[in-house]
Amino acid sequence: MKELVRSSVLNVKPYVAGKPIEETKRQLGLNEVIKLASNENPFGPSPKAASAIKKCLSGINRYPDSQGFYLKKRLARYFSLEPENFILGNGSDELIDIVIKTFVEPDENIVTSDATFLEYEIIAQVNDRKIKKAPLRYFKYDLGAMIKLVDKKTKLIFIANPNNPTGTYVTKYEVADFLNALPESVVVIFDEAYDAFIDVDDYPDSVGYLRRKKKIIVLKTFSKSYGLAGLRLGYAIAERELVSYMERVRQPFNVNMLAQAGGLAALDDKDFLKKTRRLVLEGKDFIYQELSKMGLGFLSSVANFVLVDTGKDGLEVFKAMLKFGVIVRDMKQYGLKNFIRVTIGSQKENERFIRVLRKVLTSRA
Repeated sequence: MKELVRSSVLNVKPYVAGKPIEETKRQLGLNEVIKLASNENPFGPSPKAASAIKKCLSGINRYPDSQGFYLKKRLARYFSLEPENFILGNGSDELIDIVIKTFVEPDENIVTSDATFLEYEIIAQVNDRKIKKAPLRYFKYDLGAMIKLVDKKTKLIFIANPNNPTGTYVTKYEVADFLNALPESVVVIFDEAYDAFIDVDDYPDSVGYLRRKKKIIVLKTFSKSYGLAGLRLGYAIAERELVSYMERVRQPFNVNMLAQAGGLAALDDKDFLKKTRRLVLEGKDFIYQELSKMGLGFLSSVANFVLVDTGKDGLEVFKAMLKFGVIVRDMKQYGLKNFIRVTIGSQKENERFIRVLRKVLTSRA
């Protein structure tokens, strides 16, 4: 059957998602499993979002608002922009696909980094577009190396900031120099899925660059801090003209009714967001302290996860922890053989992660 399939599709290595809780319970016969693999919000969705979603259930026999009028209007007020500056997506993944389909010609290329969000490369390959990757420098995006990859055929640059899976970030000073060095023909996409957890002073104001008419597209999501990963809701912010072109590519009714209602209510629940942020930062400090006690290397992260050097084969550590009902993420697909990535969970989950990791590493010593 291979002869029926486009060659670009045959060459794609599919994205390996975090293992689901129910599947793990079923396969291993476990009664209790915690998932710290997909950077989800362990505290659930905002109660206000959950309530708004329930109120919509009786109307799901109807198609949703194709334009997301009220959600765009609310986002515009939140960012002091216009509704026309926003496009909604079925998660950031769809928006990445829309961006590439909208702007990149068959003979043009995309620049990004090694060991970053895998979907940039996967979606580029599926769309038969060339992607060029600069190596990380000290586990961080090397913007200088990326500039050197830019040529006359470069159309897009993807920057995950903070980066997944390393949790590192590029500063406002680095970004300013980077943007000034780029030709006018290149559009920069800042993927800011984890921006709610930032606790540093030199993080760039990407929306501010957009206001200054830079060719910028900013991706954001309701999947992480807002706890709506199961509803798949993301959005992009850009100049109105760029958004209008992306709207031509977007499928109608791509964002469902429940997602729109939940997102709208979540934006108004500031207390929930503050609580989530506080608990994640506290949990991250706890994990730092415990990993240090164990003598393990890890990266300082500005996101809601930590990349840990286990000193062992990360895939084997992942499998061993799975047997104890703790799901983390092995980093083999990212080329980081000895690493695992752990999402910051509730305090109870964080404590269990540390206990199981210590047990697994001790038994394998």
